[in-house]
Amino acid sequence: MESRDDEVVVACDAFRIYRSGKMDRLHRPERVPAGLDPATGVTSKDVVLDASTGLSARLFLPRLGARGSSSGKLPVLVFLHGGAFLIESAVSPQYHGYVASLAAAAGVLAVSVEYRLAPEHPVPAAYDDAWAALQWAAAARDEWLADHGDVARLFLAGGNMVHHVLVRLASASHPAAPRIEGAILLHPWFGGNTLVEGEDATKAKGMATVWEFACPGAAGGADDPRMNPTAPGAPALESLLCPRVLVCAGEKDWATARVRAYYAALTASAWPGSTAWLESEGEEHVFFLEKPEGTNARELMHRIVTFVNGS
Repeated sequence: MESRDDEVVVACDAFRIYRSGKMDRLHRPERVPAGLDPATGVTSKDVVLDASTGLSARLFLPRLGARGSSSGKLPVLVFLHGGAFLIESAVSPQYHGYVASLAAAAGVLAVSVEYRLAPEHPVPAAYDDAWAALQWAAAARDEWLADHGDVARLFLAGGNMVHHVLVRLASASHPAAPRIEGAILLHPWFGGNTLVEGEDATKAKGMATVWEFACPGAAGGADDPRMNPTAPGAPALESLLCPRVLVCAGEKDWATARVRAYYAALTASAWPGSTAWLESEGEEHVFFLEKPEGTNARELMHRIVTFVNGS
């Protein structure tokens, strides 16, 4: 007879979580080798950022002569892949392909972070890795960044972790803390203990379980400020040190109700920056990874490119 510890508490296509705290990853993505991508002309390489933690990143360099600053150097975009802190990789086929396409279209030198995953490395390990990677990129500690990157034009792209990096940046006391020109939130995962308008109760409960599994030390469960940026006691949104933010969601995405609430709270706050919103009609969560050639994915890419270019 199956014991209670063997009971599945969360099941999806990508993973299965048991009451005992065990997790099965059901689809381990293959590793795409670094090198020249013939489809985009982008060259990639892997770099170890911190040997003590195993933190690494895949760098993407578009053809020289791509869009850049007046100095001829390229904006630097730090990309934080999704996966609920539990799955996926900077070197998986979906994320490698997407970031290569993004580097080519936007003319950016992209740093796609291979951060540590839970449950082997519970949150906040991923947040710490994202912060360390941003500092590494801003310091141009690689010849590609030193020779071709304009670190005065730093961008962040990804989900929940982008907001957390902005919060950490606002609390950083070091006068030389990196300056972010713009942040792109791509279908971020936020939550909370009280439902917001349009949020599905069953899905919210399941995702709260996933969050508490990835972050066993979460204070208040899904109302931990890292998961719920509008929870009581969360850092004030007006403190975010970033002049421009683009928030992207899918109309049929389970996460969109929370993303809308985040966007509304940010625009209603005293934050002095400018916000932009893109909701892709009829699309599900991270559709742009699965259908990168679709019309809505192309529109999303266009919006990201114009955002990086200052529009």
